[in-house]
Amino acid sequence: MSALAFALVFAAAITHAAWNVIAHGVSRAGMPFLWWGAVGGTAVWIGVIPFTGGLGTDDVQGFLLGVGVSAVLHVVYMAVLQRGYREGNLSTVYATARGTGPFLSVIIAVVLLGESPSALALVGVGAIILGVVAIGVVDRGRSAGSRRGIDPGLLFGLLTGVAIAIYTIWDANAVRTWNLSPVAFMVGTMLLEIPFYSIGVRGRWAAVRTLGRTQWRRIAAFSILSPLSYILVLTAIQIAPVALVAPLREVSVVLVSLFGVFALKESRPGWRIAASAVVAVGIVLLAL
Repeated sequence: MSALAFALVFAAAITHAAWNVIAHGVSRAGMPFLWWGAVGGTAVWIGVIPFTGGLGTDDVQGFLLGVGVSAVLHVVYMAVLQRGYREGNLSTVYATARGTGPFLSVIIAVVLLGESPSALALVGVGAIILGVVAIGVVDRGRSAGSRRGIDPGLLFGLLTGVAIAIYTIWDANAVRTWNLSPVAFMVGTMLLEIPFYSIGVRGRWAAVRTLGRTQWRRIAAFSILSPLSYILVLTAIQIAPVALVAPLREVSVVLVSLFGVFALKESRPGWRIAASAVVAVGIVLLAL
């Protein structure tokens, strides 16, 4: 992987971890928060489009198809992720999702997109996925101890991971096929998400207004960081294989896991740190 692509994805991981911590803090707000995120993200980033190449293409129909499908996929992803944050521990949901997502993304990228990562890179990919899955299952025993059946944190983490893989492959193919500007693609996607979230908050506009008044700082941070993290990823995808970009994003799991240990006092800090070290090894191998 080139140094530029590596730097872009590493920066994306940091911003991704930051917005996930922010989202977890107000996750019980559900749809009202997602509505504010889409509206705020659109408002913040739409003015950047003219300075980043416009749409990036003259194929308006291709652009609309790309962002239309992406909007639906991202709405599903965010809804499942937020539900997971309400039902399970932050590290369990987040890390399970971030392990499942890149694992499936790598397989699909190799099979459908014809990518061929080197053997060393695949070892790095394997180390990253192993590490994030290890972080994700730390709380399984504790979370499932009070109830029978599947740990909801793991269940929603896996469902989120499937959504991640689907939108990652679609978005990568869209920006490559139609040569779309990452900023315009992200803004178009968020803009089309607003009607979906508006349906989700129907009859709850008082809660939306209250959330905007009481949590405007978190909403503002989310509106900046969430789109930025994915814009960086889309830019990296244009110059590097999806099979490498998708797993490398998961350095964010290390940061979120450490937040869970020190801020949320989640269990087994030694296990989390050791698993994070495995992720770090994978990152080094991808950087070689």
